[in-house]
Amino acid sequence: MMCDFWLREESRARYLATMRRPAAWLAPITLLAVTACTAPGDDATGDSQGSSSSSSSSSSGASTDDPTGTGDPSAPTGTDASTSSASATGTGTAGTTGGESDTGALASTGDDTSTTTGDGSSSGGDGTTGEPSAVDCLFEPFVNKGALTIDYQQFDPTIGSHCKGTNHQDIIDIERVVFLGDSVTVGTPPSQLNQMYRSKLADVLVDRFGLTPPNDLWKQYNPIDGVALVQDSGDFSSCAKWGARTDDFIASNDQILDCFPEDLRDKRTLVVITMGGNDLASVAKDGANGTPLDEVLVKADAFINLMREAVHWFIDDPDKFPNGVFVVFANIYEFTDGTGDLMSCPAAGLGGFDKPWEDIEALKQLVLGINEQYMEIAVETQTDMIFMLENFCGHGFKAGDPAAACYRGPNSKTLFDLTCIHPNPAGHDVITDLFTAVIDE
Repeated sequence: MMCDFWLREESRARYLATMRRPAAWLAPITLLAVTACTAPGDDATGDSQGSSSSSSSSSSGASTDDPTGTGDPSAPTGTDASTSSASATGTGTAGTTGGESDTGALASTGDDTSTTTGDGSSSGGDGTTGEPSAVDCLFEPFVNKGALTIDYQQFDPTIGSHCKGTNHQDIIDIERVVFLGDSVTVGTPPSQLNQMYRSKLADVLVDRFGLTPPNDLWKQYNPIDGVALVQDSGDFSSCAKWGARTDDFIASNDQILDCFPEDLRDKRTLVVITMGGNDLASVAKDGANGTPLDEVLVKADAFINLMREAVHWFIDDPDKFPNGVFVVFANIYEFTDGTGDLMSCPAAGLGGFDKPWEDIEALKQLVLGINEQYMEIAVETQTDMIFMLENFCGHGFKAGDPAAACYRGPNSKTLFDLTCIHPNPAGHDVITDLFTAVIDE
């Protein structure tokens, strides 16, 4: 038995050769798809029916105005994104049986890693010795310990004592704050001016660093253009936009170049970002609509690399921000509580989630693999990432499902609004708290 989305070895090799960096994280997802579509006795490395798409220069093409989407930093890290290679074991495969593959990823046996712990290990917190892991705290709220198989430890991050994000930077003496990203940062109705994380976090940062506060126009969103009503106010700027994707950092709408003119780069700057939710939504919809898995993976890797390039833009050249720059970004949440049920939200169809994935396990692994790569970006650039995925998981539209990976028990409050993919005021409070914790420590 064959699958249309079975990734051919020769196509995959050609893809890896043309992409900017090795994509070792793709291997376990590919192998998962192969295992699911191979009859007993078939050779998983043999002939296939799938075909790989050519490498993609953009994760999504031009941005749409669609609101349904969701260190000492003054010195470079010395890590060039064009040469860095993930030592990824893939999503939740650490500790499973299987040999080392030729891509550097551990080969899956196709057992869906149901025995792994929360950090993707079957033997213990660090995946090798059974020692507690720094990220174990992430999974303590979940009833089904070990069901969310995300492996951050492969990149050896420094986790904050608050367990709300990483702690790679000592963020002090900030003179300017810039918000980049998508509708999560801009804010969306029905949330009001002082309910959105951008405005709430700005108030916190004014107090922390003695900054000139933004006015109320800056805190409000423009419902026609999907941006902050005023881009610059006080010591704050916002170039985030509804529907933005990672190619909007530089390639399309130039969020970075618009918000970082050369005459302001001498200010010690904090950059706050939520970006990637619309990219993830796009690839999820593609997969649900029948796009072969190999093409979905190429598109996912392309947008991850755009995110990587954006963060490197800030930190690679120490002369660009001579007095220092700090970057804190969110990983990507999803509303299914780890179930992969795209239609779990009552209004999912209005947001384009009107079909399920045929291979729901592949979708779940895709989401986790993307977030693992976001962690790698934070580690290689020594910037910081907040755990938005993990803190919203269990507060989505399958929160009441005891079998869900992130089930927190009965009566867990929902942190998403009726659009399915935007935070409600309580969700904005959570995001504010996550960014505050990481910036403060």
